[in-house]
Amino acid sequence: MKLTFIPDPRSPCRVIAADDPQPEESWSPQAINKRIAPAPAPSNLADGPTSADEHATAVLPAPPPAPSAAEPPKDASLAAGEAADFLPPLPPGCCPDCPDRSVLIQTRQQANFYRAMLRAAKQREAAKDARIAELQAEIRILKQRLYGSKSESRHGADQPKTAPPHDPLAEDAAPAEATTPSAASQPRRKKGQQKGNPVPKRRDYSHLPVLSEERVLSAEEARCSCCGKPFAPGGYEEDSEMIEIEVKAYRRRIHRRRYLRTCSCPDTAAVVAAPIVPRVLPHSPFGVSVWVQILLDKYNYARATHKQLDDLRGHDLDLAAVTGGLKRLAALFTPICEKLGERSRQQGLWNADETRWPVFQVVAGKAGNRWYFWLFESADCVVFTLDKGRAHDVPDAHFGEKARGIVMVDRYSAYKAMQHVKQGRLRLAFCWAHQRRDFLDVEKSWPKLSDWAVGWLGRIGELYKRNEDRLKEKPESLPFKEKDQRLRQAVEQMHQSMQGELHEEKLHPAKRAVLQSMQEHWEGLTLFVDHRHVPMDNNAGERTLRIAALCRKNFYGSGCEWSGKLAASMFSILATLKKHRLNARKWLTAYLQACAQAGGKPPEDVEQWLPWNLSAEQKKAMGQPQDEPGEANDPDG
Repeated sequence: MKLTFIPDPRSPCRVIAADDPQPEESWSPQAINKRIAPAPAPSNLADGPTSADEHATAVLPAPPPAPSAAEPPKDASLAAGEAADFLPPLPPGCCPDCPDRSVLIQTRQQANFYRAMLRAAKQREAAKDARIAELQAEIRILKQRLYGSKSESRHGADQPKTAPPHDPLAEDAAPAEATTPSAASQPRRKKGQQKGNPVPKRRDYSHLPVLSEERVLSAEEARCSCCGKPFAPGGYEEDSEMIEIEVKAYRRRIHRRRYLRTCSCPDTAAVVAAPIVPRVLPHSPFGVSVWVQILLDKYNYARATHKQLDDLRGHDLDLAAVTGGLKRLAALFTPICEKLGERSRQQGLWNADETRWPVFQVVAGKAGNRWYFWLFESADCVVFTLDKGRAHDVPDAHFGEKARGIVMVDRYSAYKAMQHVKQGRLRLAFCWAHQRRDFLDVEKSWPKLSDWAVGWLGRIGELYKRNEDRLKEKPESLPFKEKDQRLRQAVEQMHQSMQGELHEEKLHPAKRAVLQSMQEHWEGLTLFVDHRHVPMDNNAGERTLRIAALCRKNFYGSGCEWSGKLAASMFSILATLKKHRLNARKWLTAYLQACAQAGGKPPEDVEQWLPWNLSAEQKKAMGQPQDEPGEANDPDG
């Protein structure tokens, strides 16, 4: 559309001509009636009114006087900076024969159209600015995850005297003065022995064999440098010891003694030989100690098989023979894992989590190589399950129909979709560490919301402290009841603060998203209040699942399905042994020797090898002292 402004010296108004037809949107009855301001009168006109002035006065009424400074604007939109609409509608009966009347009506309609277009442009601009702010916040949090510290245990937001981090390059960052700490930060604790703590005991290595070594001088050094006479022996200096480790392979050559009959009894064989030494894998050249070392290196210390063989390259271990042996070993641990699953289903409290595990095998009905490890950890056993998908049917199948209790999980939707949860057989307790992480993400991605996030982190830290104080007391005691009441008060105050902020109309979208998530999961988040045995977070399960993540990073998962199932079996067994403080090397050696005695098959009575069924002598022989880390601990110690 083209508008032409035509100055007319005979009229105080500007006449506008439209060359293009009016758009349909401008004729809408809902369009706002936009007026055109009168132009200033020419200076060369006479002071008295002319016929053109009278004509314009009849067509365009004079604008009202400007409001005083003390008078507030009548329309709230005017105070926000919108243009004033100072011309009332044309009188219906004024000057019907005016030749400019139709032009003025059309001009007003065009103004309404462009005013609506301006409002739409402003809305698009506001939406664009909001989207840019969201993307900038996302970039900041992604940079923090990529380049920043991964630890959340000692974040500055948890310290009351620590100022929130300042991002001066962010457009929405708070001023630098606002981030200046009001008090000095608390000094960090020094490493090493702490004042007031007992001195740790020295380790006793008297159980190790002693290999004596004598240090002597050479014939040239054991004589006087002046006269050349030799020195006489004078005893020994103070003895010293060093701990050394020597790993070596050896060939176990077995000689079976043969005996000849010296009698004439017909029921006795003429030649009697010693029995054959049992092998855990018949016709395999490797003994039990080799397989125990390979299994521990791979599934307990996250060491790839080819790296193990490279370290033992002087012993000439064949990769194909090792791989084939691992495939045969997988069947020996299957009965143990089945018993662990039965034991897990009998518990009443679980930690559940999942992580991806690549399996590079083409399987019918499975697209891609992304499989998943599911973890189900209870008080005395741990079960890892390998599955193709990440849907709710996996935990449903594990728990079975008789499971009753509480499951500590994150906020993944598959747990909420479980049939056990919908039918009320299982209740979900949600992790406070994941909820706390939402506030940390807000604090890192939106610097101007740092103070708000720090306040909520302090509330969550107070909940942890009060719950920890409550658990130190005996149940049903008076101190327990007092601290339990303090905990419930803190939970109620947090709930009221959450509800109050959610009722704010102009709440920041980032705040609203975090608080709405907490409101949605509030029942599961506060389940620990009424059930003191329920933990506040799922950190124990995530620490157990960490070995799978380390193995995935070190050797990229499994090459085929049987290898992934063997990994699940070994992760389950090693984590369960750790719970019972049993030495994994001793247990694996004893169990594989029992399999060898059974002819390379699982023992008939598998239950006697479960940690809770071991005899007192077995527990003492396989047990791990309290001050030693053991074979089944985390790979990083």
